[in-house]
Amino acid sequence: MARLIGGTAAGILGWFVLATLLNLALRHGWPDYAAVEKAMAFTWAMMAARLLVSAASSIGSGFIAARIGGVRAAAIAGAILLLMFLPIHYLLWQRFPAWYHLAFLASLPLLGSLGGRLARGGSR
Repeated sequence: MARLIGGTAAGILGWFVLATLLNLALRHGWPDYAAVEKAMAFTWAMMAARLLVSAASSIGSGFIAARIGGVRAAAIAGAILLLMFLPIHYLLWQRFPAWYHLAFLASLPLLGSLGGRLARGGSR
């Protein structure tokens, strides 16, 4: 049980660390992105890049969680991340297209679980 809880917590923390580092790289590597980030006036390409950052973070999160606590920890971490981001995306719903919110929110548990399976060599 301790490994499950620890893996879940590490996966969630890992998501935020990875997302922060990847977003910093995006910001420094794409000056136009950095210029509009505060206003959230993203182009389609910028939104796609943000989704890729989230996807990589979710896979990494699941991988971290599963290495410590097994594939259940990865699934739980993804579900908790979804629950954490639901109210934020509800508040931001008018600022982004529906496809963006749906892709982001759906990717949290799905890609987190994929990362968990990758950590276990693709086994359930």
